[in-house]
Amino acid sequence: MPVRRLIETIHASPHQVVIEFGGAGVQALAWLHSVAGSSRTILEATDRYAAASLTELLGFQPERFTSRQVSAAMAAAAYQRAQRLAEVGSPLVGLGCTATIATDRRKRGEHRCFVSAFTPQQLITFGLTMTKGLRRRHEEEDLVSRLMLWALAEACDLEPRLDLRLAEAERLFELHQPVHLAADLLAGQIETVTVWPDGRLTEDDRLDQVILVSGSFNPLHQGHLHMAQLAASKFGYPVYFELPLLNADKAVIQPAEAWRRAAQFADVAPLVLSCAPLFNQKAKLYPNSVFVVGFDTAVRIVDPRFYDHDPAKMRLALADIQGQGCRFLVVGRVTDQGFMTVADLDLPADFISLFEGVSEAEFRIDLSSTELRHHRFHEKSPG
Repeated sequence: MPVRRLIETIHASPHQVVIEFGGAGVQALAWLHSVAGSSRTILEATDRYAAASLTELLGFQPERFTSRQVSAAMAAAAYQRAQRLAEVGSPLVGLGCTATIATDRRKRGEHRCFVSAFTPQQLITFGLTMTKGLRRRHEEEDLVSRLMLWALAEACDLEPRLDLRLAEAERLFELHQPVHLAADLLAGQIETVTVWPDGRLTEDDRLDQVILVSGSFNPLHQGHLHMAQLAASKFGYPVYFELPLLNADKAVIQPAEAWRRAAQFADVAPLVLSCAPLFNQKAKLYPNSVFVVGFDTAVRIVDPRFYDHDPAKMRLALADIQGQGCRFLVVGRVTDQGFMTVADLDLPADFISLFEGVSEAEFRIDLSSTELRHHRFHEKSPG
């Protein structure tokens, strides 16, 4: 199918799109605008060429700018932007593309791209490594842009049938993830969704005797990873991270935002999405497990103020956790009173065995997610 005809079918569909791209993809935008009807389709498009711009969009600092996790997070963020711009009820697509292609200097790394399209039902991701030296820059730009149109057409429930003009040795990676599972989770139809490092999604896995690091992961940082590594070395259980979509102190994490944060765990570790903000609820989902928490979280776990000022409710919750064979590993945190550890907790005498601590020598990382959100910049360009 010629590019123009495919764009005409995209413009004829009711879908509206926000596009986020970096490193390549400007030709796709030009093609879309060159065919009448683009104002019905395109809500907004942003070229995230500077590293600081892309990092600001993602909400985290990626190890590699051109990766599956980055394109997925870009697409999820684009979808969230589309929700703010479009009329309620409009079918929406968030399209993200990150690429590194030929330039005026020789690149040591591969020439590659990842393109993702986010809809309420699925996240479609394409990955392609191009044969280095086979094409000039404008030809690689042409290929990346064709792949963007392909992904957009699939997200609009169209048949692309577009010639990507791949070389014989080039293979296109394609992954479809049913992101509607996050909405099913919020609706109470399922209890957990596990997002595996390779992108697979599974529902209601039985997770018994695991190490669980629960948090908002906005962003995921080295402190979280080091906490997990320390716990794994102590107990030898498999490590899982958990993102609860419900939290007593914060707004509900909506599906697109959940997938933006989940993208950080691609090729890193399994992430469980749940609607279990309380640890006695987690204990039922993950029996015989170790919950790794910071000192500040541990304080709330044993403070009756967080149980309607009722010590009996607090003791009942702790008994539920104990009854499921679960316990806590508490890592220290810096507070106004200095570096505080499990020894500084006011623990009920009959629940002391639920809490184990680590020394300052074993773990001390003075990192804050809030501080990291203020420092999302890097001098390296994604393109």
